[in-house]
Amino acid sequence: MSEQFDVIVIGGGPGGYVAAIRAAQLGLNTACVEKWVGRDGKMALGGTCLNVGCIPSKALLDSSKHYAHLKHEFADHGIDAGEVSMDIPRMLARKDSVVGKLTGGVAGLFKANKVKSFHGTGRLLAGREVDVSLTDSDEKVSLQGKHVILASGSVPIALPGIEFDGEYIVDNVGALEFEEVPEKLGVIGAGVIGLELGSVWSRLGSEVVLLEALPDFLPAADADISKQAAREFKKQRLDIRLGTRVKSAEVRKKQVHVTVEDESGESELVFDRLLVCVGRKAFTGNLLSDDSGVELTEKGQIQVDEKSHTTAENVWAVGDCVRGPMLAHKASEEGIAVAELIAGKSAHIHFDTVPWVVYTDPEIAWVGRTQQQLEEEGIAFRSGSFAFAATGRGLALGHATGMVKMLADEETDEILGVHIMGPSASELISECVVAMEFKASSEDIARIVHAHPTLAEAVHEAALNVGGRAIHRVN
Repeated sequence: MSEQFDVIVIGGGPGGYVAAIRAAQLGLNTACVEKWVGRDGKMALGGTCLNVGCIPSKALLDSSKHYAHLKHEFADHGIDAGEVSMDIPRMLARKDSVVGKLTGGVAGLFKANKVKSFHGTGRLLAGREVDVSLTDSDEKVSLQGKHVILASGSVPIALPGIEFDGEYIVDNVGALEFEEVPEKLGVIGAGVIGLELGSVWSRLGSEVVLLEALPDFLPAADADISKQAAREFKKQRLDIRLGTRVKSAEVRKKQVHVTVEDESGESELVFDRLLVCVGRKAFTGNLLSDDSGVELTEKGQIQVDEKSHTTAENVWAVGDCVRGPMLAHKASEEGIAVAELIAGKSAHIHFDTVPWVVYTDPEIAWVGRTQQQLEEEGIAFRSGSFAFAATGRGLALGHATGMVKMLADEETDEILGVHIMGPSASELISECVVAMEFKASSEDIARIVHAHPTLAEAVHEAALNVGGRAIHRVN
C-alpha cells in the first residue's frame, strides 16, 4: 500500500526544499525525497548548493578575502597586524559549520511546516508513483502523489579522458576540501566556479593557472565589464589563458601532467592539483521509469513548458534539471511558482530578470541583456556608466575598482540591462532587478534619492549618465 500525498518532491536542493515548504504552507500534504548524506551520515537537505556549492564556496571566499585584505591592504588603514598566517583546517571547519547550520535549519523548517522527508533515492513510475530506495537500509517504500515535482539538480561535466580521482584531479567538491594550499593549481574552465575557487586558493598563496578553451573571457557578461575584470584578475595573479584546449591529464609521482594546445601548438603543464569545472549537466540518472510519461530534451534536461509542466499529467520539474540558467535562486523561485500553481494560485517567473553573480573580489553581477546582445538584435539603446573610483564610499572602503553600466531603450528609456563590477555588486544588483521587473526607466532610478555616501550612488549616477546629466563625471 503506497503512502498518499498531495505533493511529492524528488530532490531537496534549492528548488525542491523550497517547493516542499511552500506547498506545505498552502495546506498540501507534502513529502520530500533526498538522498544526500551529510558528514554525520544522516540526510542533509539543501542539495549541491548548501552542501558543496553556493554556501561552502562563499564561506571560503570570505575567509580567503579577509586573509588577503589583512595581509596586503590593512596597512593602508593604519593597521599593522605583523606576521599573518592561515590555518587551513580551521578555515575548513568554519566552512563545515556554516553548512551544518543551514542544512539543519532546512530540516527544522520541514518539521515546523510538517513536510515529511524520506532519506533515499526517488524514482518516478507511471501514474505518479514514486519508488524510494532508502539510504540507511535495503528497504523500499512506495509513495503516491496527486502531484510530483522533480528537482533532481545537476552534476559536474567530466572531460573525456580526464578522470576525477578526488585527490589530484577534482571537481568543485574536491576543491573545497584541500587540506593544504597547492603550490600550483590548474583550473580547467574560467567560468564562475573556476574564477571563484581559483580566487580562494590564489589568495592563500597558490599559483593558479586557468585554462579556458573559449577565445573570450566571461562571454556571458557585458564586454566592458569582462575586459575590466580580466585586467583586475591579472593584477591578482590569476593566470588566465584563453583559447587553450586541454587534451589530456595524468597523475604521475603526485603531480598532474596536463597536455594543452593553443595557438603556439602543444605543450605540457605540471600542477600539484587540477580542478575541472567546465560546466554542469542535468542529473536524471535512474530518476524516471520508461513508462513515467516524462520526456527529456536533446540536452538531457527534463522537457517542460513555460509553467514547468512536464509531458506527464500533474508532474512538474524545476531547477537545474530543466531549461534556463543553473542558478539556485532561479530554482527556488520556480519551486515556489509550481507549488502555488498546484494550489490553484497564479504564478510566473520572468527569466529576463534573473540576476547573475560572480563572487570574486571585486564581485561581478548583471541582469538583463548585454550591449553585444542588443547590438546583435538591432535594438537601439542608450548607455550610461559610472566608476566606483568616483564614489566617496568606495574610496573610503579602499575598494573602488569597477563600474556600473546601465543600458536603456533609446525610445522608451526602459532599462534593458545593468552590469556591475565592484564592491557589493551582488547586493547592488537587486535594486536594478526590482526596477526592471516593474518596467522602470533609467529616468525612474535617476529621480530616486540615494543615500550619501553609499556604493548605490554609482547606480544612481549611471542612470543619470544615460540621460547625459551625471553630476560626478563628465558626460
